[in-house]
Amino acid sequence: MDLVVIWTCLVLFPVLRCALPPPCDSEVYCQGELLRQVQEAKLFADDKHFVDMKLKEPPGKVLEAFRNLTSTVPGGILSAQQIQKFLTDFFEEPGKEFESWTPSDWHENPEFLSNITDPDLRSWARDLHTLWKSLGRKVRAEVQDRPELYSLIYTPHPLIVPGGRFRELYYWDSYWVINGLLLSEMKDTARGMISNFLYLVERYGFVPNGARVYYERRSQPPFLTLMVESYYQATQDKSFLSFALPLLEKEYQFWMENRSVVVQSAGISHTLNRYRVEAGQPRPESYTDDLELAQGLSKDAQERLWAELKAGAESGWDFTSRWYMAEGGRGSGGALSDTRTSHILPVDLNALLCRNERTLAFFYKELGNTSAAQYWEDALQQRMAAVQAVLWDEETGVWRDYSLLSNTSRPGFYPSNLAPLWAQCYAEPGAGERALEYLQASGALKYPNGVPTSLSDSGQQWDYPNAWPPLQHMIIEGLSKLSSESAQQIALDLSQKWIQTNRKAYKTYQAMFEKYDVNGDGKPGGGGEYEVQLGFGWTNGVALQLLDRFGDRLSSGATAVLGSGLGVWLLSTLLVML
Repeated sequence: MDLVVIWTCLVLFPVLRCALPPPCDSEVYCQGELLRQVQEAKLFADDKHFVDMKLKEPPGKVLEAFRNLTSTVPGGILSAQQIQKFLTDFFEEPGKEFESWTPSDWHENPEFLSNITDPDLRSWARDLHTLWKSLGRKVRAEVQDRPELYSLIYTPHPLIVPGGRFRELYYWDSYWVINGLLLSEMKDTARGMISNFLYLVERYGFVPNGARVYYERRSQPPFLTLMVESYYQATQDKSFLSFALPLLEKEYQFWMENRSVVVQSAGISHTLNRYRVEAGQPRPESYTDDLELAQGLSKDAQERLWAELKAGAESGWDFTSRWYMAEGGRGSGGALSDTRTSHILPVDLNALLCRNERTLAFFYKELGNTSAAQYWEDALQQRMAAVQAVLWDEETGVWRDYSLLSNTSRPGFYPSNLAPLWAQCYAEPGAGERALEYLQASGALKYPNGVPTSLSDSGQQWDYPNAWPPLQHMIIEGLSKLSSESAQQIALDLSQKWIQTNRKAYKTYQAMFEKYDVNGDGKPGGGGEYEVQLGFGWTNGVALQLLDRFGDRLSSGATAVLGSGLGVWLLSTLLVML
């Protein structure tokens, strides 16, 4: 395909030296000598620990005390013991931002439990429903009154956190959390969480990655419109929809004004979106990882790499070989230092925005505003044409990420290749069935415990052998929208696999995890920058949704092979061999 990219300064990082700001303005939590010395001392197993600590005194006083202390030391570098004492004097441990809170709308017997036929699965679903209480948090009023003492960004309503090190509000995680809450009939809690995100859009113009100041210059996949859709489907609350719509449009404009690229195909201009973060310096919450990765690079190359890592974090896929671009942008090989997220047009981001455009059109139809609905219908049609022209790979019959460096489709299997099925972002007859054939031939269905995030064992957590809840749900929902019997069967079998591995892990550890190993029998996932986290918000939400949808057919026993995804994969492999 002959595509000519209309470049900008921010696309051409290697050529044009764009000044990049720090992750946020705080000289305690985002930049400066205090942050550098504390993180390089490695007093904590996780760099996020320090940047989540509360100040005991105003930042100016703390920074002055730090400068006075370092001025008494040769070279200005404090020992680990001196830094530890300084932290004891001027900081409190993380977690002081919240007060205990139990959702008032939680009750024991939500109706969805009755949809689950298997008594063991129904009992487990009740346990998952109960986990919402342990993940509930309420921000202390002092965070609003004295924001300078905290890295936490104040939000006015109680919330459900993912769990583990993720002790604050996170963006795309919350879509599946909210869907789970609505099944649990916790509409007030769900509305409060959505209202928090709308509050953040009003304040920042977009939703930050999470509710910490060090996330202020990056977002995550924009699921807010779909959160409102889920809530509206559950409540039919048109007054809330009317309130939310201007802010949903404001967020959409952020993505179009700051995260879009115009490309041309056959003389036609198409606008598509990417992840891109205008912030240099190491990520405060992963400071030493970023610093060590960039060792030996020039200052400009370090800044570019750190910006690309933040773009990878903005994608939610942090990190993955999907974002590696070696060999001039043509290959998929490389290492973490070859991350070039901003130079890639991702299938799933554009499918998500496609679904947002369709949903915004639906919202305006619901409110009787036909002219506004037509505007979003037009945007939807333009997006679908762009996805077809740029991201559809006719040779393999699936959608693929696109390299802005080499003007070529990106190789490799990723569940995101099928995101347009989930978003229904295509109009070509037969495209859905061709994508199904691609999935069957890929080898991704042969694993006993879910669809892997890639087929590349890079050691990164968004690669093989890990399987992530949101990706499982998107693939299953996408397949469920196809009319073929094989697609419906694979959706059911993948649901059985996923529920089986989640439940086995729960029985072993009495916990839900953020990710799982596709080969292990109830084994949590691994790899990446931190230990696998338990809790876990989106895992609970996805499991509840699958139990609700397929609960009359799912079993707590072993997955049958005949008719299953594995059986379909074996059959398709035999047919290819013949």
